Amino acid sequence: MSARVTTTVAELRELLDSGRPPVLLDVRWSLGDPHGRDHYEAAHIPGAVFVDLDRELAGPPSPEGGRHPLPDLADLQAAARSWGLTEGRPVVVYDDLGNTAAARAWWLLRWAGVPEVTLLDGALGAWRAAGLPLESGSRATRHAANAPKPDPDMPEPGGVVLRPGGLPVTDADGAAQLAATGLLLDARAGERYRGEQEPVDPRAGHIPGAVSAPTGENLAADGTFLPPEELRKRFEDRGAGDAAGIGVYCGSGVTAAHQIAALAIAGFDASLFPGSWSAWSADPARPAATGSLPS
Repeated sequence: MSARVTTTVAELRELLDSGRPPVLLDVRWSLGDPHGRDHYEAAHIPGAVFVDLDRELAGPPSPEGGRHPLPDLADLQAAARSWGLTEGRPVVVYDDLGNTAAARAWWLLRWAGVPEVTLLDGALGAWRAAGLPLESGSRATRHAANAPKPDPDMPEPGGVVLRPGGLPVTDADGAAQLAATGLLLDARAGERYRGEQEPVDPRAGHIPGAVSAPTGENLAADGTFLPPEELRKRFEDRGAGDAAGIGVYCGSGVTAAHQIAALAIAGFDASLFPGSWSAWSADPARPAATGSLPS
């Protein structure tokens, strides 16, 4: 993966003032908090469009697909057009959680063939820390069926065409194979990996052979990504340097996307297991390991 992963606050300001401003997406979401749109409406970067992770960045949950399976391509394309995505226009994505949710939109759009998608490094916190303005209220996405007349507060519908396959994906069998012959990283918090806590999924523990690499450890104290050399050492210490292949999973394929972004910054390509632990643990035929060791 050679495309750029992040955009700084200073660079975003220049882009927004340029003749080619990006589409700016606000993915306000966190596990157990259903009020993302409310947080967005309270304060967001001017011009940003709210993206609903549960409804627009995932398909319907199921035991086989997990809590956040990949959305149907036609549905994702319709959503992307409603956000204003057009061919050749850059996209910048952010949230208010170190980009651990926004990375899902970054990954999906890159997977779907959108070349210029970046994460705002430091997320909304970096924008706030720079003393830059925020706006409130609703900048709702526009769907032709419920927009009988132009509204200046809504983005113009785009005409982007999505083409899947831009980033690699694996399934449960592929994840098991990576755990056995390559490197499979578990991006969840350590206590969930060890099986000490499991707040949402059917069983506690981790995929046998997977290595713990909590997503939060990709970030510096200010919420920006660690420097590339530090990220590279972090992943090399877990075996990435000589791995035959790398895969990542988390609870439901959200924070694992952030891990893939961090791996890309460090110079490594990795596959996403979208079903992640939510799908694996729902299958009684799949084994679970507990404790701090991979197996």
